[in-house]
Amino acid sequence: MGKGTEKNTYDAIVIGSGISGGWAAKELCDLGVKTLVLERGRNIEHIKDYPTATKGPWEFPHRMEEPLQVLKDNPVISKCYAYGEDTHHFFVKDKEHPYIQEKPFDWIRGYQVGGKSIMWGRACQRWSNFEFSAPQRYGYAIDWPIRYEDIAPWYSHVERFSGICGDRDGLEALPDGDYLPPFELSCVEAEMQKKINAHYKDRFMVKTRWAHLTKPEPIHLQQGRGQCQARDLCTRGCPFGGYFSSVSSTLPWAKKTGNLTIRPFSVVHSIIYDEQKGKATGVRIIDTNTKEEVEYYAKVIFLNAACLNTNLILLNSTSSRFPNGLGNDSGLLGKYIAFQNYRASVHGTYEGFEDKYYYGRNPTNPIIANYRNLHKQDTDYLGGFLTFVYANRGRQYWNDGIGADLKDSLSEPGPWHAGMYIQGETLPKESNHVRLSKDQKDPWGIPQLITSVGYDDNDEKMIKDFLDQSAEMLEISGVKNVTKRDTHQAPGLDIHEMGGCRMGHDPKTSLLNKWNQLHLCNNVYVTDGACMTSTGNQSPSILYMAFAARAANHAAEEMKKGNI
Repeated sequence: MGKGTEKNTYDAIVIGSGISGGWAAKELCDLGVKTLVLERGRNIEHIKDYPTATKGPWEFPHRMEEPLQVLKDNPVISKCYAYGEDTHHFFVKDKEHPYIQEKPFDWIRGYQVGGKSIMWGRACQRWSNFEFSAPQRYGYAIDWPIRYEDIAPWYSHVERFSGICGDRDGLEALPDGDYLPPFELSCVEAEMQKKINAHYKDRFMVKTRWAHLTKPEPIHLQQGRGQCQARDLCTRGCPFGGYFSSVSSTLPWAKKTGNLTIRPFSVVHSIIYDEQKGKATGVRIIDTNTKEEVEYYAKVIFLNAACLNTNLILLNSTSSRFPNGLGNDSGLLGKYIAFQNYRASVHGTYEGFEDKYYYGRNPTNPIIANYRNLHKQDTDYLGGFLTFVYANRGRQYWNDGIGADLKDSLSEPGPWHAGMYIQGETLPKESNHVRLSKDQKDPWGIPQLITSVGYDDNDEKMIKDFLDQSAEMLEISGVKNVTKRDTHQAPGLDIHEMGGCRMGHDPKTSLLNKWNQLHLCNNVYVTDGACMTSTGNQSPSILYMAFAARAANHAAEEMKKGNI
């Protein structure tokens, strides 16, 4: 072996450094596996690279609002809830990262070490067996090759290390986890909870399950992280390490083992497949600064580039053996893309409690567990939805007045506002897919991704049901002036893309086995959103973490046995 090849050889390569990639790297390094993490964006270091974390609104040139020209230049990324003058450095610029929208699709991306784990929403509910068994029970998608019992120990594993707060509520549809103390409800939220839980026998409003250190344990202090300060400025990066991210937790932990190498500025072109050996041998990258093509080699490869980029890489990994993409004999790679539906919300005002406020800026929301289509189908659509709830007070900035009167009014809180918004399951369909362009390439010479993903009649029926039921729940809980809203936004703003390289029992109908290995190339693992067989209604990130940890331990064991 030449010195150049030897220098570029590792035990494992992880593509992507976000939530799932960070967990794959942490587990592999803990197990003594020499691991290279490839990240297409720049390097980010905890605390040092959070330039706006402690700034006040008055310290920004445009008071945290982006100029019109910036919004015009970035029509996709500027729609994201977390994008603004205080966070734009963590997001891609639209023109620099082109893709083709065959149907409207807002692809939200953040390319840096840590990926979107710096700006994520941080909700962490566990799936139940209802979600793992639903495709088989109701005849959509294909059967998951695992059940809740298979992943439950890994949920606990990642919850304890990451630090997830929540209550133990004993709900079948929302399993309990290994939680830190939850954030308290506001007084109006507590009143809503009391009335909703009393009125309905099958609906339960509970305190949040969120990735925040409300009461750090020794494992969190060992990571150098501290208690959440309830600033609710999370998307700027937290200098306290109060919420979980790859850059504050898993990657620094992996680095301390001495087994981690991170290479930023590395756009992955494809996975190298050796037809004689019948397995993948490495990864081909394009250096973003030099445009030089470089190859790295390893025994095992983890794909954690986030759902759509993982599909892109696999589709672009062609060979004589796999002319349509790595492991893609079935022709299903890139198909059955799904997402979560965030289009609908209901809100209103709450009278009373004007002598009360709340302490700090709670960065979490209470939730109502899914109550649809659990033991049986009880609606005219399939799937279910999680409901996020909120009740808070703002300033009375809408008051009339000038001078001293206006300033005095701004110092007083306004009325209470309350509402609910949906996180709905969408059904995987073959027609919802991504594929590679045959003639348009990105700045690194890689085919652009074509997105062809949309809503269907099932989604519309779910939205109507959510709006009707949530309006009823708000009214029962005492909310006035209830208004329903459907944004009709394109898919993508949920930032919960899933599928395209789904898990399953049979290579004819799926790409991955129960361990997240490619059926037809077993030293390649996919443990980000691309692996999902269906979407469920819960926030998926904690499941990706559990999949990545479970698969990394499996890969290390298989390497020891000489099976990969």
